[in-house]
Amino acid sequence: MLSALYFFWISIAIIFYTYLGYGMLLYALTRLKGGSSSTEIPSSADLPHITFIIAAYNEADYIVDKIYNTMGLDYPMEKLSVFVVTDGSTDSSPDQVRLFADVRLFHLPERKGKIHAVNRVMRFVETPIVVFSDANTFLNENAMKSLVAHYSDPQVGGVSGEKRIAAKADDSAAGSGEGIYWKYESLLKKMDSQLYSMVGAAGELFSVRTQLYETPPENMIIEDFYISLKVVANGYRFVYEPGASATETASASIGDEWKRKVRIAAGGLQAIGKLRSLLNPFRYGIVSFQYISHRVMRWTLAPLALVAVLVSNVYLASLGLVFYQVLLFLQLSFYTMATVGYVYRNQNISIKGFFVPFYFTVMNASVFAGFVRFITGRQTVIWEKTKRAVG
Repeated sequence: MLSALYFFWISIAIIFYTYLGYGMLLYALTRLKGGSSSTEIPSSADLPHITFIIAAYNEADYIVDKIYNTMGLDYPMEKLSVFVVTDGSTDSSPDQVRLFADVRLFHLPERKGKIHAVNRVMRFVETPIVVFSDANTFLNENAMKSLVAHYSDPQVGGVSGEKRIAAKADDSAAGSGEGIYWKYESLLKKMDSQLYSMVGAAGELFSVRTQLYETPPENMIIEDFYISLKVVANGYRFVYEPGASATETASASIGDEWKRKVRIAAGGLQAIGKLRSLLNPFRYGIVSFQYISHRVMRWTLAPLALVAVLVSNVYLASLGLVFYQVLLFLQLSFYTMATVGYVYRNQNISIKGFFVPFYFTVMNASVFAGFVRFITGRQTVIWEKTKRAVG
């Protein structure tokens, strides 16, 4: 029984720290550190030249609006080079891009995945800063200026914008859960940046100093994560800028969100192996603490701890211990809510928080599916893109 008790409470501690405790600790540490990092946007004359790369695969539904959104940004067009790479697209995406004389199109008929496409066009980048964005996300007007303002600090090697999910009244389980998750994730990223550095950017919107870009291996599943962490591993900070936002609609269904989460989990496990030097706190100090706490534990210990706490709780409750019987009842109630969320996953329910248990369960279950895909080599850099809800 003593072993089961240790097993149970250690698992509880891992789960609590991963999903709540780290955020609480971050909040305390940032308050103790004090000071707000306000940056001044340079004048138009001092704004740097930048290259904006949009990777698009069969994005005919979005690409024209994306280009208009880009051209409408508050940034001098003579200092903004727009590259669109449409490798492998079989729809009208390349033809639509050709309608814009100020946009440089890169297209090959062969589809090798996003990372191959991005690596292919990076050699044509001649500006000091390169910005990456997905084709189905739309930026706020001041996004570019907000990003580049941070590069006045020579220790800043990259800047990430904020991913936002456009909430809709008729969102299903996928949309509701994804929106709530990203609000919390954005808060953690903001505090990570305030403490020292972000530990992994999302591909919706991020930028790096071109000279610091390291070409990811062409089998890299989540290249944005790898690119940003290599900048940090080389001694630079990666800053989070909520004033630069990239907005997209939620996944169209929980099935689409599941595929996305499984791919990210497989890619996360791959990245842990590729970036294993970052696990050494004697070399990287606070970066290792942030990386392990915010990223590594989510893809390794936390999902295992969820299984361990349930199994050990069942055993302890079977011994007639009332306290653990109550805890087991609470656990089973949580998973019952998750099951109800699954049943009503494609329906609109006004209480969006109702879908949190369901999304949390899906998120952790996807890690196990991602692990299987990773070790069997079935998750490649070429994947079926996630369908998005109609805005």
